[in-house]
Amino acid sequence: MSVQSREDIRNIAIIAHVDHGKTTLVDELLKQSGVFRENQEVAERVMDSNDIERERGITILSKNTAVYYKDTKINIIDTPGHADFGGEVERVLKMVNGVVLVVDAFEGAMPQTKFVLMKALDLDLPVIVCVNKIDRPEARPNEVIDEVLELFMDLDASDEQLDCPFIFASAKEGYAMKDLNDEKKDMMPLFETILDYIPAPTGDPEAATQVLISTIDYNEYVGRIGVGKVENGSIKINQDAVVVNHHDPDKKSKVRISKLYEFDGLNKVDVTEAGIGSIVAISGISDIHIGDTICAVDAPNAIPFQKISEPTIAMNFIVNDSPLAGQEGKFVTSRHIRERLFKELNTDVSLRVEDTDSPDTFKVSGRGELHLSVLIENMRREGFEFAVSKAEVLYKTDEKGHKLEPMERAYVDVPDEFTGAVIEKLSQRKGELQNMTPITGGYTRIEFKIPSRGLIGYRGEFMTDTKGNGIINTIFDGYEIYKGDMAYRKQGSLIAFETGVSVKYGLFSAQDRGTLFIGPGEKVYSGMVIGQSAKPEDVEINVCKTKHLTNTRTSSADEALTLVPPRILSLEQALDFIDVDELLEVTPDNIRIRKRILDPLMRKRSNFKKN
Repeated sequence: MSVQSREDIRNIAIIAHVDHGKTTLVDELLKQSGVFRENQEVAERVMDSNDIERERGITILSKNTAVYYKDTKINIIDTPGHADFGGEVERVLKMVNGVVLVVDAFEGAMPQTKFVLMKALDLDLPVIVCVNKIDRPEARPNEVIDEVLELFMDLDASDEQLDCPFIFASAKEGYAMKDLNDEKKDMMPLFETILDYIPAPTGDPEAATQVLISTIDYNEYVGRIGVGKVENGSIKINQDAVVVNHHDPDKKSKVRISKLYEFDGLNKVDVTEAGIGSIVAISGISDIHIGDTICAVDAPNAIPFQKISEPTIAMNFIVNDSPLAGQEGKFVTSRHIRERLFKELNTDVSLRVEDTDSPDTFKVSGRGELHLSVLIENMRREGFEFAVSKAEVLYKTDEKGHKLEPMERAYVDVPDEFTGAVIEKLSQRKGELQNMTPITGGYTRIEFKIPSRGLIGYRGEFMTDTKGNGIINTIFDGYEIYKGDMAYRKQGSLIAFETGVSVKYGLFSAQDRGTLFIGPGEKVYSGMVIGQSAKPEDVEINVCKTKHLTNTRTSSADEALTLVPPRILSLEQALDFIDVDELLEVTPDNIRIRKRILDPLMRKRSNFKKN
């Protein structure tokens, strides 16, 4: 066996904490390597192709692209920074020979920076540290270097890894420098460092074919597309091959390679053959999965691959049966919803979908609230109408029969005056304070260990408690023995008493009872939640009632009533708000909160039985 290296290729992944500028950095590398024409109109963050990614400014799926610099092809993978999509990061690192770790010059090393760096160091990948956003007025690059080196030491990095190059950049302004005093010109210092420091991919070009599939793409026309790196040998069009999997020894399916692509800029380009080190996309294999190895027929050797992390949270997707069902959505039946959920499994490997005892209910499990809310948002935009239940965590039992629950580490950065409120709230939710350190600018960093269910519905409250100035980051921290029951919500709901249209007079008398979620002129039905009660118990209210008119009282007198503007909930806030006996009705036009049992009498009976 003769191992050779492909000097004309470099494979790198760009990893970082949320919002430290990975995707913007990739944009600049694409622009400066001449992928776009001089006068071409290019969207900002061109790699975030999905609408939700663009609106929220987060990357959800890892993306592949390639640029050329001095006759070398640099394959770049832009990865998500958010903990809910950590499964994506773990897998793509298998395809690359080094990483660029992007760190914000003000925020410094954050929890997710630690998580992604740990994955890279475990795989012995060389790291280039890029301190980004040095054009920020409050940038502190020198302190950030110390923080990053401390992080390397905490993670037991080897001497070679500690000796990593540092690059200072402003992706927004389009320059990178090897030293803070260098001229601010272009991205060439980063390109040069990648060529010098990241090793070329190696493999045996004479050996039998081996391609490990690390990500899956999906396209309506060709179906599933497997993306992976050619580890050994070469892969050709019309070649016969066999698909095997390290974790599933029984899997052996014969296939034919009908379509082969490589990446060039933002496009996939048809190729007839690809050699070692190339990152390729293969379509035409219907049941290809992440972790599969495509091998030569006579040498079916699977490449080892770590298992994908298990989901920690689940919610039920239910056919909508409210009085307003079917009026706004295009796809409303259980068959539509089931097909759509199972289709999502084509691209999202951290998701699980199961049928339940009821044909109208499907249990969907994922890595976190954000993970599931992105799916819900995508479905409602596609015209689906359905209801979802409150997110519940997934418990396990150990061999002694103890109930175990998923735990998280929460890292919270808050202005000093709000630390008391945050510590109190997290302690009520069974959190244990682990650490507290002051950081620059009047902020404190608090570290908590807390059950995952303690964080469900907390983010909205956290934003209110810190007046929008706090940052909370969480990372999964294994399973521990159940910490005891907790109440999610201190206040009850305001519930509509009858079906109709809300009127100003009815709302005016209702607003003294709590905070309203609706204004006048909205359709309501009996059992729908229209606000948050000021008291712990639920209150039923008639918001459709109008005043009796007499000769002396006219309907125009209503116009003098002033209503407090309603609190309009976003999808995330509504998912946070709902309680165990409530559902969220999701349609393309509206989101409504409702009681699971709409009939007031049946609801009272069920509560009576429970208590």
